[in-house]
Amino acid sequence: MLEFHSHGGQGLRYGGDTLNTAIHLARAGHEVAYITAVGTDPISDALVEAWASEGIDTRFVLRHPNRHPGIYAIHLDEHGERSFLYWRDRSAAKDMYGLPGIDAAMDFASSADLFYFSLITLAVVGNTGRQRLLSAANERKDRRRSVAYDSNFRPSLWVDLVQAREASLAAMKACTIGLPTNSDECELWGEQVSEAEIAERWIQAGCSAAVVKAAEKGCVIAGADVPKPRAMAGSPVQVVDSSGAGDAFNGGFLAGWLSSKSIEDCVEAGQSLARETLTHQGAISFD
Repeated sequence: MLEFHSHGGQGLRYGGDTLNTAIHLARAGHEVAYITAVGTDPISDALVEAWASEGIDTRFVLRHPNRHPGIYAIHLDEHGERSFLYWRDRSAAKDMYGLPGIDAAMDFASSADLFYFSLITLAVVGNTGRQRLLSAANERKDRRRSVAYDSNFRPSLWVDLVQAREASLAAMKACTIGLPTNSDECELWGEQVSEAEIAERWIQAGCSAAVVKAAEKGCVIAGADVPKPRAMAGSPVQVVDSSGAGDAFNGGFLAGWLSSKSIEDCVEAGQSLARETLTHQGAISFD
């Protein structure tokens, strides 16, 4: 998606939760392919070129003849906390499961070391795409292949809470690595619960590992190697912009996971990358 920021900035900026994580993984040296759709316009061409320059395999960035990239705007308050506005109605990604090339893309995804998506992904691709994506995730899980999921909740993307909850619960059951955020989970499910309770819910749904992100408090981990939810503290940082911090954590964590590190080491890698992201404007540093 194209990014506009309340603090301005020059040149073409882009982002999106799964894209941010993909870029962090590529910058960490992992081979990353990204499945989405853009248009055939010059801006779409520039986006694909920019992603390729980050080391992302763009062969599965599909092209829609009549649609364009989505747009979002980030507004920051005086504390660096962000709010979002979206323009996705004509987004090419909404129709990507109807485009030529999607079958090849999903076949490729079935053999990857890791398959990653979010609740935003499930909202954007619509009912048909949602069912196909969840089916692919379940098939991978049945073969004991890694599936990571972040319940990144944006209420404006959903018809109602019931639809969002059904989609997220299905994804929780289909994934092996859960990467929720405490505030998203509380808003989605309409209840104030602890990070430990959230972690237990994800493990009970069938995740092998769950990491509940909790901003300045750090996170809570649970899983086969951590039978009882355990807190891991974060380190303080002067926040400039909180945009993309959770995506950065996911990128650092999954980079460690792909390198067979312990869950504790993966968390430390995620926290380190998230702290760095908090100190600059925008979800991704282009310096």
